[in-house]
Amino acid sequence: MELVRQPIFLLLMTGSVLFEIFLAVPYYFAFGDEMKLVKTTTLAVMLLSGLFGAVLSASASLAREIRTGTALAVLSKPVGRAQFLLAKFAGLAAALTLLAYVNLVGVITASWMAFDAYGKTDVTAIAIFGGGIALAYGLAGFSNFFLRRPFVSDAVFAMVVLVTLATFIIFQFTQQMESLSTRAVVDWRLVPAGLLILFAFWIFAAVALACSTRLDMIATLSICSAVFLVGLMSDYLFGLPAAHGSWWASMLYSMVPNWQLFWLADALETGKSTFHWAYVGKAFAYMVFYAGAALAVAVALFDERELS
Repeated sequence: MELVRQPIFLLLMTGSVLFEIFLAVPYYFAFGDEMKLVKTTTLAVMLLSGLFGAVLSASASLAREIRTGTALAVLSKPVGRAQFLLAKFAGLAAALTLLAYVNLVGVITASWMAFDAYGKTDVTAIAIFGGGIALAYGLAGFSNFFLRRPFVSDAVFAMVVLVTLATFIIFQFTQQMESLSTRAVVDWRLVPAGLLILFAFWIFAAVALACSTRLDMIATLSICSAVFLVGLMSDYLFGLPAAHGSWWASMLYSMVPNWQLFWLADALETGKSTFHWAYVGKAFAYMVFYAGAALAVAVALFDERELS
């Protein structure tokens, strides 16, 4: 609840999902690859929004509490440091799950609205989706003014419900043509693709939480950005030398998270993958072990941190 009451969380959720819908609006003239382009770019927006959300939320939930003394007040009670840190990660993972869900709904809706050079923009779907977001803000404003409830958290939860309802109405009561002869259908393969990105969120949250035990937001953002960039290139930087027997490359290849394992947007259109759920299960196991290792480091760093 503390994280979803942060204004930056609401702005990040709203901005990312609106930008995903916007990506399905313009004419791309991509020679038949418009649908692939929309799916890839919207999944990229979902990934980047979650990575920024993980860093900002981890810094807000831990680094700020250490700096203001709130963590010391909590730990003066019969609460262990490991329990405190794991509870922070659980709340962070839950908040990122809400962010990922709203973004995934936006990705699926944008992919349904995509069209080629012979199609046209679905203005009705845009109005319904935008109306759902506006109604969520309106309900949050009503509850804040008349019921004295927090605006940001009410807007977040209202958006989760109303964005889902708007997408259901769009799928059931509107029609979209991808081209002159092809009617748009929902690509449900985006659901496991979105789950893989959610697993990347949780890994990034564990890494950001470990950094937040000793560093403030800017330093945490710098380190996590470096981890993200190096992880994107880990197959080239460490994978190739490790395949040729380099021990240091093999060690670094195991230590650096490989974000390519969670980014399979290109496989949606190549036909080489149908996203078997067995792969999602393997990615979940990878996430559990890596996040567990990052949290173990976080607990070790936090256990030696002077809070006074």
